[in-house]
Amino acid sequence: MRPIFLRIGPLEIRYYGLMYVLSFILGYFLVRSLSRRKGLSLKNEDILDVFLVTIPLGIMFARLYYVAFHWSFYRTNLWEIPAVWHGGLAIHGGLIGGVLGLFISSRWKKVPFWSVADLVVPAVALGQTLGRIGNFLNGDAFGTPTTLPWGLVFPWDSPAGMAYPGLPLHPAMLYEAFGNLLIFFLLWRLSRRPAKPGFLAALYFVLYGIVRFPCEFVRGDALWLGPFRAAQVASVLLILGFGSWLLFGKLWQVEPKPRVH
Repeated sequence: MRPIFLRIGPLEIRYYGLMYVLSFILGYFLVRSLSRRKGLSLKNEDILDVFLVTIPLGIMFARLYYVAFHWSFYRTNLWEIPAVWHGGLAIHGGLIGGVLGLFISSRWKKVPFWSVADLVVPAVALGQTLGRIGNFLNGDAFGTPTTLPWGLVFPWDSPAGMAYPGLPLHPAMLYEAFGNLLIFFLLWRLSRRPAKPGFLAALYFVLYGIVRFPCEFVRGDALWLGPFRAAQVASVLLILGFGSWLLFGKLWQVEPKPRVH
């Protein structure tokens, strides 16, 4: 479990960054395939434009979200705010930025927002899976100490090793990676069936909330909102909000076509 994938002179390629690049590449091909399956008029260059707007906003908001929860440190170390290579991206912030980027892109390309969201969420789930594997190799997004036989001792110079030196920890990032992978397979399978716009997107947010909530109980580097774990608060809001829309909007049904008289 070492963070460096390749070192060429002063240049370092980290596994975490490599997983991000793989996520973007695979995500592009997944969205392209799903766009053709759904019959949306998105050309290859349109998908690239969507990515070029959505991904930077997702990364920026993921960083700002994390910084906001650690403002006591960053307010006296402002130069560290853009230093994402030192760690510190929060997925819920990334989702906020991603939704904003997707909204801007859908207006720009003149395609329905929720239809585009349905194209993107399987790729998001797969990207999160790869991202958590990157967390594992980097030793962050780690768990709390455990006596379970699969507990892992991380290198002393990793974030996990520095927080809990020499102690076996829950591989919390792998728990979530497995859950995200299941979400991806389910969304990809369900993408074959017709449904109302927003069905896959709403289902993704509900399922991610369900996966993330229990994982937070064993996170050793959780963000806190007062006495509550911030990710659990966000998960409850996602489940209630999108679950209500999914249920009462009956998004799994196909909208009937108007009769022609």
